[in-house]
Amino acid sequence: MNIVCLDMEGVLVPEIWIAFSEASGIPELKRTTRDEPDYDKLMRWRLGVLKEHGLGLKEIQQTIARIDPLPGAKAFLDALRSKTQVIILSDTFEEFAKPLMEKLGWPTIFCNSLEVADSGEITGFKMRCAQSKLTTVRALQSIGYETIAAGDSYNDLGMIQASKAGFLFKSTEKIKADHPELPAYEAFDELLSAIEAVL
Repeated sequence: MNIVCLDMEGVLVPEIWIAFSEASGIPELKRTTRDEPDYDKLMRWRLGVLKEHGLGLKEIQQTIARIDPLPGAKAFLDALRSKTQVIILSDTFEEFAKPLMEKLGWPTIFCNSLEVADSGEITGFKMRCAQSKLTTVRALQSIGYETIAAGDSYNDLGMIQASKAGFLFKSTEKIKADHPELPAYEAFDELLSAIEAVL
């Protein structure tokens, strides 16, 4: 029994924080898990920047409403889901992901949640579990699944390396150079062919 685990941002949809950085005119918010391996540190820093600028959930959701999946992402996901089970494993938040899941045809996503004050200020975040992508892959393996994983960032490496097959997709030159053992692809048809070859 195979199950494919995919990252969301940078793989299926544009990076939410980069889009919000551009929409809000705050260039420092372009920093993502491609740049910072420590997700907890990154999120705490982001929340500080939001607070400093008086921005909250509503403003981010307004930006997300204008984000479309990457060209070809929905067709890729539809083709993959016709062949095997797929779960999106993301460090994003339920409050961000829902409109994007609708545009992708409602695939299954495991992600985290935000703590939001009545004022709309994001006061904190609740991670589903520690090292959520790697932990989830190991849990799936413990109930009889063989996992195949693909992602683009530092926080995807654990699930990619722990799977029977793992791929970098639309990753950075640094991550690709640091992990030459991982096949790296830029186009959805290439990734689909690579996954089909190991199903």
